[in-house]
Amino acid sequence: MTPRRALVTGATGGLGLALCEALRSAGYDVRATGRSTGPAERLAGMGATFVRGDLLTMEHAGLCRDIDVVFHAAALSSPWGLRAAFQRINVDATRELLTAARAAGASNFVFVSSPSVYAAMKDQPGLTETSPLPPRALNAYAATKRIGEGIVLAANTVSFRTASIRPRALIGPDDAVLLPRILALVSRGWFPLFRGGRGLVELTDVRDAAHALVSADRNREQAGGKVINISGGKPTAVIDLARSLGEALGRTMKLRAIPMPVARSLAAAMESVCSVLPGRPEPKLTTYGIATLAYTQTFDLTRARDLLGYAPQHDAVDTARTLATRGAGANS
Repeated sequence: MTPRRALVTGATGGLGLALCEALRSAGYDVRATGRSTGPAERLAGMGATFVRGDLLTMEHAGLCRDIDVVFHAAALSSPWGLRAAFQRINVDATRELLTAARAAGASNFVFVSSPSVYAAMKDQPGLTETSPLPPRALNAYAATKRIGEGIVLAANTVSFRTASIRPRALIGPDDAVLLPRILALVSRGWFPLFRGGRGLVELTDVRDAAHALVSADRNREQAGGKVINISGGKPTAVIDLARSLGEALGRTMKLRAIPMPVARSLAAAMESVCSVLPGRPEPKLTTYGIATLAYTQTFDLTRARDLLGYAPQHDAVDTARTLATRGAGANS
């Protein structure tokens, strides 16, 4: 039986690497692309073919040639930045890659979106894929992911299936986005608490997210035209997560309560200042960051279970603790 041929964009990122490994384990031929050359040897060791390049300047037609399914994980993922930069990769490059994949004869296109599209200054327990999105996104990342998702889903046809997967708060050894930010807060020895730290978060082990993406191709007829939320399925209070990671790092945590009006005023001021500074550095506190740490965002995983057979196999909090401990040992 001829192996199914997959293209993975963003393959040198944390999710991309885990996805390439999951695809190879599932018997796929894998063409992996990304900007960094660091993981090239690792990808080759998995049996993937690595094509180095920037998706903004690469020739997409050649990239998609002889490919059955595209997993589009490349993105600008950050709580802060210029809207134009997010637009170029999260929207424009997505549209161009989608067009190229369809023209090349691919049968499926799986877009890696984000539950950041739900982000709002309110508690949101048990979110489903039909839960209303806020009228205004809290940052450019969420706004452009929402647009890119719409473009992908609108392209779904009987012969060219498309799906959008929203993995929440990914934790893994190659993560350069979420865990480093959390550990930077914890490593200071104090952690800001908004609303008493009672907001619930659901971390997701990157291995579970990778298998969900593979399942989106295996079950492309059912998943086609749909958005699917993915999480670790284990709600954890922010205060408990901070204490757990502090313990893993061997730090006695000082939990500092910050009133919400103060936090929102500080974030607004920092964002205003950073927006006019050279290079627009990321503020220490952002409105999006407050929404993430202050309010509950949990998910009803019924659709993921029914369409993909999804069930988390890893405890992402335990994974985060393990990675924190390894990092502490490396830095000691």
